[in-house]
Amino acid sequence: MYLRAIHAESHIPTLRQFIRDNPLGTLTTAIASTEYPLLQASHIPWVLDVADNSSECELGVLRGHIARQNPQAKALIESATSMIPEGKEGGVQLENEVLVLFTGTFHHYVTPKFYTDTKPATGKVVPTWNYSAVQAYGKATVYFDRGVESTEYLSRQISDLSQHAESSLMGYTGGDEKPSPWKVSDAPARYIEIMQKNIIGIRVDITRLGGKFKMSQEMGEKDREGVIEGFRSLGTEAGTEIANIVAERQDFMKAK
Repeated sequence: MYLRAIHAESHIPTLRQFIRDNPLGTLTTAIASTEYPLLQASHIPWVLDVADNSSECELGVLRGHIARQNPQAKALIESATSMIPEGKEGGVQLENEVLVLFTGTFHHYVTPKFYTDTKPATGKVVPTWNYSAVQAYGKATVYFDRGVESTEYLSRQISDLSQHAESSLMGYTGGDEKPSPWKVSDAPARYIEIMQKNIIGIRVDITRLGGKFKMSQEMGEKDREGVIEGFRSLGTEAGTEIANIVAERQDFMKAK
């Protein structure tokens, strides 16, 4: 990801919160195989674990799962199988790094008409796109056998993911007249057991974390104000949200 200094976000707690707010990440792998493509990508919802949430530097661990029939899962299993020491059960860490890309919910085309200062003065403006994203690189451990360790990993992962999505994303907390969250235990145990056999677990120990908020910071203040006003005038949810983020990033720059 191209990170111009003006767009780059390096504050680790901010990047961690971005992942929690946008947990559907695209897992990208490069695994040499005679059966499956070298490059594969899948959209996977993730849980982010951090030992100390007040830490300014801890990158964390991503936990996810993927359908066993997914060709990317098959390539992961093939690679992991070739590395298993004799008699070993449980997770197998792959040699090559993987990438998980998280993208902000709201992004939008930016018309040059929004640039109220530069456009009328020189006309030297072109369209662009505003968006936000975080890239997490790390070593992946794959849980695909039927052993105790893999079974426990998957049970915990799907339970924690459901809890996060139900409470943080859906707002189902069970308090203040809110609906109670759905829990894995609400489904028949035998059904969950069958479903769990059809997935594999993936753990990514993050080694590098980088973020980008491309929200018109490269423009002058008058042009940014034009962008904010222009997006708000669209009268759409996406336009309003992008306007708010541009304003937040503008305030952030001024505070530096």
